[in-house]
This record gives sequence, C-alpha cells and structure tokens, in this order.
Amino acid sequence: MAELATIARPYAEALFETCRGDLPATQGWLDAIAAAADTPQLLQFAANPKVGAANVFRLLTSVLPQPLPERGANFLRAVIENDRLAALPEVARQFRDLANAQNGRSDARIYSAFPIAPGELADLKAVLEKRFGRQLETQVQVDPELIGGVRVVVGDEVLDTSVKARLQQMKSALTA
Repeated sequence: MAELATIARPYAEALFETCRGDLPATQGWLDAIAAAADTPQLLQFAANPKVGAANVFRLLTSVLPQPLPERGANFLRAVIENDRLAALPEVARQFRDLANAQNGRSDARIYSAFPIAPGELADLKAVLEKRFGRQLETQVQVDPELIGGVRVVVGDEVLDTSVKARLQQMKSALTA
C-alpha cells in the first residue's frame, strides 16, 4: 500500500484549493473528522465489507461536536467512498502545512522536560521565531526523558537543546 502521505496529498491540496477563502473554519472541521477517524474501532467498523459507506458516514458525523458544512460533508463522503478514512489525520496535517505556508507560519512542537509557564513560553516563542525566520504556532508536550531543556520540531527541522541530547553527544565524543 502507498504511504499515507502520498495518498493524503491530493486530498489536502484539493481541499486547500477549494477552501482557500475560509481556511480556519475548514481546518476546524477537518481536525474534528481526522480525530474521529483516527480511532481503531471506527477504522475496523469501516473496513467491514458488510457496512456501507452511508453507515460509516452516519456514524462518523454522529460523533462530531458540531454538524459539518456541506463542503465538509461532501469531502467526507468522497474520502469514505474511496476507502481513504485512515489517511484523514495525514490529510489534516498536510492541509495545515499548506495553510501555514500561505500565511508564512509553521507549526512548532516543543518537547520540554517540565511544564513551561505562559510568560516563559512567550519568550521562548520569540527566540524560536527569530531562529526559524517565521511565525510559529506552538504546542508544548512534556517529556520527562529529556531531563532538562527543550527539543523543538518545526516541519523537518529539529533544534535539540535537551540535557539528554547533550549527554548523548558527550557519550559519543568519549567513546570515539
């Protein structure tokens, strides 16, 4: 089977082109259906050959927090009919990347050994935006294995200033 990224790309690009005027709202409902579609039980239900596309659509839309707009419902029907439900989380990620690129933004995932206070996060965000040369939408995730410091992932770029990374560097230098 082809990689999910390859399968998701045409869906994300087509949705981006048709919803260019309303990207934030589209991202909202797309994230909602992607989160719902990312459950193993739903994927198993949809894979059952005795279950039709209409039943999968009804089930999926029944668990959403709010009704889908017509464009969203049509998009979801197309995804279900083409048996691409498992690709929805990747479609949402690629759609977000396209929307961010248009706005000169990027998503940044910050892994920290400890929770970051709002004031410290604002300072860190300013430093990271200067370092990466663009506005960042930050998400913080606590990862105690880092011991200290932060690890920042922006697209395919990684900035790792964690204690764990520094210890690995020292270990490599000492054993070389």
